[in-house]
This record gives sequence, C-alpha cells and structure tokens, in this order.
Amino acid sequence: MGAGHSHRLYRAGDSPLHALPAHCKLVAALGFVLVVVSTPREAVWAFGAYAALLAAVAAVARIPAGFLLKRLLVEVPFVAFALLMPFVVPGERTEVLGVALSVPGLWGAWNILAKGTLGVAASVLLASTTELRAVLLGLQRLRLPSLLVQIASFMIRYADVVTGEMRRMSVARRSRGFEARGVRHWKVLAASAGALFIRSYERGERVHLAMLSRGYTGTLPVLDDTRPTPAQWAFAAALPVAALAVCLLGWTL
Repeated sequence: MGAGHSHRLYRAGDSPLHALPAHCKLVAALGFVLVVVSTPREAVWAFGAYAALLAAVAAVARIPAGFLLKRLLVEVPFVAFALLMPFVVPGERTEVLGVALSVPGLWGAWNILAKGTLGVAASVLLASTTELRAVLLGLQRLRLPSLLVQIASFMIRYADVVTGEMRRMSVARRSRGFEARGVRHWKVLAASAGALFIRSYERGERVHLAMLSRGYTGTLPVLDDTRPTPAQWAFAAALPVAALAVCLLGWTL
C-alpha cells in the first residue's frame, strides 16, 4: 500500500485504541452509528448515555476535548439546516420564548442534531486514532471492493498534489495582476479549472504507466497481514455492545 500518509485529523499516541487494528475500529464505529440511528428520538436520555460512552473512548485514547470539539465544527451546515425545521415543518405548534414552533419540527431537529453529532464524533475519534493508510488496509481486510479501496488510496495520496497545482496556478494569475472581482472574471476561472482537470488527467496517466512498468496488475498488495486477537475484537466490540444495550432500553422504557 506504500508509505503512510498522515492527516491533520490523526493524533499520534500509544493508547490501547491506537494499537487496535483498523478493521476492528471500523466495525466498532459502524456498529455504534447503526445503533445510534436505530434509537427512538424520544429516548433523550439514551443519547446522553451514548455521549458518555464516546467520552470514555476519548479518555482511553487520550484525545483532548478541545481537539475533538474543534473537529466537530464540520457538522455546522447540518446544524443550520436542523435549526430551520421548527419554523418550516407543518404540524402542531408550541410556543418557546414567545415564538411559535412546530412540535414535529422540534423533534426532527433534535433527531438530526443528536444522531448527527454522535456519528460525527465517532468518525472523528476513529480518524484521530487511525492513520489513513491503516484505514485503507482495514477496508481491504473487510473485503471492500478492491477498486474502491484503490480509488480512495489514490485520492488521498494525490489530493495534496492537485491542491498544490491549483495553488501554483492561483499564484501565477495573481502575479499577472488578475484578481476575481465579479461575474466577468468567471471565464478565466473556468479556463483555469479546465486546465487543472487536464493536468490532473495527464498526471494520472503518467502515474498509471509508471505503476504498470513496476508490475502493477490491478490490485494493491497487503504489506501488513497482522490478524487481530480475540481480545482485540472483544475490546473493539465493547462500544457497540454497550450502545446496543442502551438502545434496547430506549425502546422498552
């Protein structure tokens, strides 16, 4: 799979969670998210319990609260959408601080905010304790289609290359006195986007030919075939199993 590719979401550490194989963490995170989504929105206490479980995971992984909260800002667009629901969803109305709000809209907003925040938090914890290269290896071990794994691998590796090319093109435009100020400059920006696409495509062709010349046959080799122990699987299963117990209580109480 090649050398590692660090990402700013990853926080290096030596906690038990960092040492856990990536595919164990992927299964645990997916299981946790599925349980959270299956929880009835009326079981408000259950979402507090899920948050406590994630806080315990963060403590085990030694992930600071500030680090986690900053990366939760990625869900702000969804928060903005959820905040509109009490005003636009039809149905029974109730007054909150003198403002008439939709009861179904309030429940819908709560459902999106609670489940979305918990899902994003679980994803951030996964990314904070797992290198991108390890995530790709984990997906490969979980038998995700090889083509999808390769596409994700190349996207991660060459996103910075394409971004750097785009930055250099922007510097070249500014050095020639160009500055986009309105609609009349869109033609130049569109031409730049087309040139960036052509350059990226040509670079991809060169990379593919270089890979073929080095023996690439359509699949990437697994360089690390370490298998998790039953104890590691049990450790990874602790989060989704505890969440499942909370979910079942949420449906019965």
